[in-house]
Amino acid sequence: MFDFLIIGGGIAGLSAGAHLAKSARVCVVESEPSLGYHSSSRSAAVFIPTYGTHAVTELSRASRDPFQSLGVLSDRGGMVVGQADEDQAFAQAMAGFEMEEITVADAVARVPLLDPAKITRAAVTDQAWDIDTDLLLQTYAKQIRANGEVRTKAPVTAITRADRGHWRVTAGGEEIEAGAIVNAAGAWADEIATLAGVAPIGITPKRRSMARIEVPGGFDPTGWPMIFGAKDDWYCKPDAGALIVSPSEADPVAPQDAWADDMVLAEGLARFEERMSHEVTRMIANWAGLRSFTPDGDLAIGAEPGVAGFYWMVGQGGYGFQTGPAAGRLLADLALDQASEMERPVIAACDPARFR
Repeated sequence: MFDFLIIGGGIAGLSAGAHLAKSARVCVVESEPSLGYHSSSRSAAVFIPTYGTHAVTELSRASRDPFQSLGVLSDRGGMVVGQADEDQAFAQAMAGFEMEEITVADAVARVPLLDPAKITRAAVTDQAWDIDTDLLLQTYAKQIRANGEVRTKAPVTAITRADRGHWRVTAGGEEIEAGAIVNAAGAWADEIATLAGVAPIGITPKRRSMARIEVPGGFDPTGWPMIFGAKDDWYCKPDAGALIVSPSEADPVAPQDAWADDMVLAEGLARFEERMSHEVTRMIANWAGLRSFTPDGDLAIGAEPGVAGFYWMVGQGGYGFQTGPAAGRLLADLALDQASEMERPVIAACDPARFR
């Protein structure tokens, strides 16, 4: 018998589980053979605390100290570049990321692949860090195992009420009883809710594709920042001597093991090339992940109204890692009826009751 059964072994489920495990016995079940199999293993893995809605940025800022204490951050920096017809979008992006404008010559000095004949404006921030996502996931999993279990290859097929109001969940062919359920199933969260007799929230999975390419021109990208297009229609980031490039799409799809769309990737790579001095010569690999959103774009963290012992930890969108520590703590505080460090407007913005 567990105090909490968490369904989903990505960053959402593991961050919630690690915080709950400090005070309660926890079991995490993941349908895939490994943790973080879907969205969490396909993330750009960057921490930009100014990126997202107000609730997201507040959760991100509250995650910085825990990130640093866990030792999972390394310097990266960020840059936005714009072309002649992108002044308005550039200004909005620069303000949103809280960046400072620099000269085109300075931008090219920092990233020699940029073409000074093709970009007209650039801005930078040092408030962006790479996240060691594997270390973070494994650290959380270790903390959960200290007061519970983590089970992979355990897809949930049935959820019922047991005696005394407990939940009985069939996962991986075995029955597990718990006092409460935390639904952290990402793109599949509405399906899990339906199994439990809970009304869906309306989660929409959206595909995000990525290509890993050789660095055009043979440059060393090690110290380059993550670069965004002014219209948020592409971005690139150094990755172990190569570059990952995304068309930054958000195409609604059904819950699935996502794959990249060739045409969408080609369009994104073309937009990337339009700002660069060299063409893309070779794609090393490509993949896609699902970023799952609630109807209003904020996370859903907390109890389902009128259903005892059912909690939501979903709707991370593209912010799952950067909000992970604070979001997991918020879920634990709410589930354990503890005072939260988050301000009331943030808690209200994430309250699943807003969809009822």
